[in-house]
Amino acid sequence: MSINITFHPGSVDAQERVSLLKQTGVTVWLTGLSASGKSTIACALEQQLLHLHKFTYRLDGDNVRLGLNKDLGFDEKSRVENIRRIGEVSKLFADSACIAITAFISPYRADRQVARELHEKGGLGFIEVFVDAPLSVVEQRDPKGLYKAARAGAIKDFTGISAPYEAPENPDIHIRTDECDVTMAVEVIIEYLTKHNYIS
Repeated sequence: MSINITFHPGSVDAQERVSLLKQTGVTVWLTGLSASGKSTIACALEQQLLHLHKFTYRLDGDNVRLGLNKDLGFDEKSRVENIRRIGEVSKLFADSACIAITAFISPYRADRQVARELHEKGGLGFIEVFVDAPLSVVEQRDPKGLYKAARAGAIKDFTGISAPYEAPENPDIHIRTDECDVTMAVEVIIEYLTKHNYIS
């Protein structure tokens, strides 16, 4: 990192932004296996929050890899860097009083903890949502055929098959997508945001 860098504060402070927008910035971090339902829930949550007139934006794993992170692969080092960048980007969104919704496998506990600490140091909310479904269920869903390809050895370092997924030990919200539908999942998250005064 260059030493010739100085943070340039703006003329709008956090409290003024929150007061004007009538909401508090927070990152809702959805983590889980591929095909667990992260992106589906994220899309529905974004839509619901926008219909409630809340400033919100969704960051999806595949979409971000088409642009910002298109230079990264799927080896462990690249996965770590992928999540580091998303942690930084979601923090910027949350700092703007936006409700940032991230949908990434984010397989390593340590990386998710780094993202949380990054937000906490900035006085920003971070909600870890474990989108949980058994491997047998996600393999059966397999909408992109990735699990089949991974089982056949066509995809290396595939989370849940040939690469590890470290499930959250104490997530803020735990959603079992083999036991509830998308509407119920969104309701649970909205209730949490309301209860903890991120929205009203």
